Amino acid sequence: MITIAGAGVAGLACAYELAKRGERVRIFDRAPGLAGNGCSWFAGGMLAPWCEGEVAEPEVVRLGAGSINWWAQFTQVTRRGTLVVAPPRDQAELTGFARRTERHRSVSGGEITHLEGALAGRFQSGLFFEDEAHLDPRQALTDLVNAVESLGGQILWDTPAPDHVDVDCRGMHAQLPGLRAVRGEMAVIHAPDVHLTRTIRLLHPRVPVYVVPRGDGHYMLGATMVETDAPGPVTIRAMLELLGAAFALHPGFAEAQIMETGSGLRPAFDDNIPRAQWRGETLHVNGLYRHGFLIAPALARATAAHLSPQRQEAS
Repeated sequence: MITIAGAGVAGLACAYELAKRGERVRIFDRAPGLAGNGCSWFAGGMLAPWCEGEVAEPEVVRLGAGSINWWAQFTQVTRRGTLVVAPPRDQAELTGFARRTERHRSVSGGEITHLEGALAGRFQSGLFFEDEAHLDPRQALTDLVNAVESLGGQILWDTPAPDHVDVDCRGMHAQLPGLRAVRGEMAVIHAPDVHLTRTIRLLHPRVPVYVVPRGDGHYMLGATMVETDAPGPVTIRAMLELLGAAFALHPGFAEAQIMETGSGLRPAFDDNIPRAQWRGETLHVNGLYRHGFLIAPALARATAAHLSPQRQEAS
């Protein structure tokens, strides 16, 4: 039996990869259910490795490149790419974004209209990352739970982990040396009169924002990055920034209803590169930062490669 602490996206992905290899797995999580896993529950669900290359290390891009096909095994993935735009006054931001990223092509205002009719006449140029995708993280987590359980895995909600586990995926609760918290805040809004079909990133020197369609006129707006370990509800500043940026993208968002707000503390190491590392007899999978759904599949495969051969040799 392989024991795992934490049933967020990292813990569930590790459990799936291990169970797929024939291992018996048991996950412990002190939350009462999926909704109690802040970072995973409030994630954007973007599978955008090449966009993330703007600020992420090349290792993150490399590890995230296979995530789209991995998630498509058991949940709906929308493969419509990512459209990156900027207001005319911020064209320098678009030029810099293009220079720091790969696997994109420049698009004109007319092409933007063809891709997203709702943005007709609003932007003169942009970047289109055709190979990227997005998913609904809450549905994806639910489908991942079902996949783990269908392979015989056990998930014990509302149950603290024992003193020793084989794999620790508890994020900030793991209290690893060098691990810091980066607060992220988001909002889910309902704007039935705005019709966007893919992830849109609006560049701004101070408040960049992404808008991810969730279906039926619902959109996720995110996300701030604040170097703090302070938990709690979304701040007024964060909400004003997110909503203001959404309005700059499309004025129809002014009439949107705010359905939900949320925040979470993302675990990150000093170099912002996630890793699986041994401490004693426990393998810690941590530091996923803002790349949870993007990086979890690769870290899960690495974890299974570490543990499954050991178990087979021991038996």
